[in-house]
Amino acid sequence: MRNRSLEFFSTVKTEGAMLPPEILVRIAEMDSEMGGLTPDAYHLDKGEKINEAINRSWNRLLGVWTTFRKAQGLLPQEDPGTTLTRDKWLLKLFDEFGYGRLLPSKPMEVEEKIYPISHFWQHTPIHLIGFRAELDKSLAHHTGTYRYKPHSMVQTLLNRTEGHLWAFLSNGLQLRILRDNTSLVRQAYVEFDLEAMMDGGVFPDFKLLWLLCHQSRVEAARPEDCWLENWTRVTQVVGTRAREDLRNGVQRAIEALGAGFLAHPANGPLREDLRAGRLDKQDYYRELLRFVYQLIFLFVAEDRDLLAPPSTTPEAKGRYIRYYSTIRLRLLAGRKAGTRHDDLYRVTRLVIDSLGESEERKELGIPILNSSLFSPAATPSLKNSLIANMDYLEAIRVLAITSDRHGRRPTDFRNLGSEELGSIYESLLELHPDVNIEAKTFSLKAAAGNERKTTGSYYTPTSLITCLLDTALDPVLDEATGKENPEQAILGLKVCDPACGSGHFLIAAAHRMAGRVASIRAGGEEPPPGMYRRALRDVIGHCIYGVDINPMSVELCKVSLWMEALEPGKPLSFLDHRIVCGNSLLGTTPALMAQGISDEAFQPLEGDDRARVTSMKRQNRAERAGQGTLQFGVAVSATMNRLGEVLRELDRIDDTGIEGIREKEERHRALLES
Repeated sequence: MRNRSLEFFSTVKTEGAMLPPEILVRIAEMDSEMGGLTPDAYHLDKGEKINEAINRSWNRLLGVWTTFRKAQGLLPQEDPGTTLTRDKWLLKLFDEFGYGRLLPSKPMEVEEKIYPISHFWQHTPIHLIGFRAELDKSLAHHTGTYRYKPHSMVQTLLNRTEGHLWAFLSNGLQLRILRDNTSLVRQAYVEFDLEAMMDGGVFPDFKLLWLLCHQSRVEAARPEDCWLENWTRVTQVVGTRAREDLRNGVQRAIEALGAGFLAHPANGPLREDLRAGRLDKQDYYRELLRFVYQLIFLFVAEDRDLLAPPSTTPEAKGRYIRYYSTIRLRLLAGRKAGTRHDDLYRVTRLVIDSLGESEERKELGIPILNSSLFSPAATPSLKNSLIANMDYLEAIRVLAITSDRHGRRPTDFRNLGSEELGSIYESLLELHPDVNIEAKTFSLKAAAGNERKTTGSYYTPTSLITCLLDTALDPVLDEATGKENPEQAILGLKVCDPACGSGHFLIAAAHRMAGRVASIRAGGEEPPPGMYRRALRDVIGHCIYGVDINPMSVELCKVSLWMEALEPGKPLSFLDHRIVCGNSLLGTTPALMAQGISDEAFQPLEGDDRARVTSMKRQNRAERAGQGTLQFGVAVSATMNRLGEVLRELDRIDDTGIEGIREKEERHRALLES
């Protein structure tokens, strides 16, 4: 963001990746590359500038708003305020946006369902309700014959009809811009807090409102040709660049952390472990990567406001944000270079350790997540090490802030998707660590023997996943939806990716299944975010399975699933028996197995430890000669025959609380050790 660091519009919220913050900033700054931001495109008179038109609208609407606010206090409590809100405020607002005097419309009927949209402008639904109604809570239709949730009703209409792509929804105090989101995986809209904007005189946010909601933005012979839709296409291009930026940022962050930990004077044991070989440089790299996963998880959870349990007091939440959050860290990284002190990492370490502890820190609103991501075993060497603020802030800076010709802008972790994590996974497999302990340097370099090539790891593009889900999963979901208990039928399905990588396919499948489950629970309407999150957690906890030969991809897959299924106040789902490391793509014949593994399989490649390869070749030759050979035909024990039933017993344990998660962990550990 140009001259904004990590700040954003104070009365604007964007959900989903429909119009992310970067695009909104570029629209507000009238970036010519966005297109459509000229006086002619807004149908202004010759010689009139856009800023002049916005100023004129602002000055007029300030008076309209004042009159509306005064009238609110004179209205009887039993009056929902629909007529007042429309006549004294919203119709005048939309008139100022170029729509003229909107006329009331009759309720629409689609697939035997009523949609009481209050107004239309061409192909754009504009639903205006009273200031005492909430956008996400049930509202009685004035006929008294049925109830509906305004946001769900408008979104469902857009999703189920071909001729409507964009819509506006407002109760006078908030205004939302919605789009058909059947192709998206979570709620997507832009919301303006009109009350805070007008009462606080926040002109920059009003400017964005005017630029986005003007009649010319939805004017087109076909909805898909309007300017709002054109801007979403720019979003897709920005998303591709954002994946590149994040991928580069993760690599640079790992390098900054790797060198920073090596350089800190207190980390003599770390350097000695690396020097003596007790800590392999590849394991050191993996610990750094896990720490970056932990940071990204916190970025996402905080930006989606999903970390603090519902019972957290405002005081505790405020204390966490001001002194312990990564939000504070990212703001500091945008403003300061840092010193040689190490207090910032100590604070982050306290938060990470607390997330894996057995008791909730209520004074900070830090929940018990209790997963392998935050266990002491995840980063044992880093747990007892320190890093200077200047090195730590450099890592945070390259991870969370991007600089280009449009200025500095924050990475949009709120809407981070599996595509971005997948691109990180794909690139890091091409790298191996280059460590110089004496010079205290750490870098990542590409090598012929990288994990991507040796494990056959490649990222699956979204277009291929969408096609696969359309043809393979949707018919199964349609069949399950038609059964007597459709929710139970869907949650009884199993989806397995035998080479899951970072979990891109599994997450897409989980979202599609959760959408069906949440819609069933919502009675066929667009489900509210809380209901959708619960459905997603249920699907990930009951239906999703994955295998990958690369242990780091298994970890990233779990992180991806945990980020999607995070629900405030609940621990992370137990996934160790569902997302596992192994080779499910091994194909061979009895004859080949009888010959054993040939010596040619142990040729060292660049980046390999040659002594280790030689030792493995020697071991393989001895086993092939019969000295300790693994017998493939060994009989399966009676205990192993019960493996499937034992694992099914794990799924019957209620995991909505920390006790259930721990019971699953204990039973799974006992099973592995049996």
